[in-house]
Amino acid sequence: MNSIVWQTFLCKSSFMGVIRSKVSYLFHQIGLNRIFFHSCKLSTSSIMAKSKYEYVKTFEQDDRILPNTWIVVRLDGKNFTRFCEKHHLEKPNDMRALQLMNKCATVVMQEFREINLAYGQSDEFSFVFRKDATIYNRRAAKILTNVNSLFASSYVFFWNMFFSDRKLMYPPTFDGRVVLYPSDTNLRDYLNWRQADVHVNNLYNTTFWMLVLKQNLTNSQAEERLRGTLSSHKNEILFSEFKINYNNEPIMFRKGTILMRKSVHIPPPDGKRKQVVLPFHCDMFSDTFWQEHHEILGCTGVQVYTGDTSDKINELSNLTIQETSVSAPDEDSGNGDQFPIKES
Repeated sequence: MNSIVWQTFLCKSSFMGVIRSKVSYLFHQIGLNRIFFHSCKLSTSSIMAKSKYEYVKTFEQDDRILPNTWIVVRLDGKNFTRFCEKHHLEKPNDMRALQLMNKCATVVMQEFREINLAYGQSDEFSFVFRKDATIYNRRAAKILTNVNSLFASSYVFFWNMFFSDRKLMYPPTFDGRVVLYPSDTNLRDYLNWRQADVHVNNLYNTTFWMLVLKQNLTNSQAEERLRGTLSSHKNEILFSEFKINYNNEPIMFRKGTILMRKSVHIPPPDGKRKQVVLPFHCDMFSDTFWQEHHEILGCTGVQVYTGDTSDKINELSNLTIQETSVSAPDEDSGNGDQFPIKES
């Protein structure tokens, strides 16, 4: 019985072998031999890829975020007080450090085309993704980690472009979060909050460091001097004791930096119209800003910028142009510490 079964098996095997060889010959004759065996190989490898361990994927959390909501990714320097001290950054503001932050944010916007606007000040940057963004299927962890890692690596990569006279002592760290805002009003209030933060903290920092650096007060003495003071008091101290009109301080220090995509005409020798990320230093509190830049909330195409671009082009020369397919409220004292001083 076993002999009969074995002979039958051999016959079938021989028959199937003949069939396979004939089929192979025919495919070879019509030029499909390689395609046929390649498809067989793919199907075999896909089967082989399955294993009993794949169940561990079920432990992954589904973190896809709500549709039709504004996605804001905010990055914030971790322990930048120590970082600034170690690298001897100027107080209360270091122009080169701020330009480096703007450069990193520009790189992020050039990589992620669904970012409508970015806003930065001190050691933080906020990136606003369109309401209809589909990046990474709106998975929060993927969005946050990719934005954060690109920003942090750019900071290290471009350090020498802005600080050729000093060595980067250690890599900086940025924490990050993803926040959703369901309405345009919510988004505007968020950006107003961050820009009001600039006004409060920078005015405090400017006054604080003038007292420390010019009048040789200790940090504790300067804090005590400013305790309970309002913006008007700080302005008076700056003007009466240091002859500084706060309104004449660099606008980037007072307003922060807004980055937006615009279509502009690049001056000769290029002479072409390109889409670039332009820096703006202005108030976002009034309706005028949102009317002038209506494409942000409208999620429409890139707007042609017809304003004077000479100063922006000069500023962008440090950021490397690349082609891509109301006054703040008067609030009291703020918070005093080492530079950068910023409320969390």
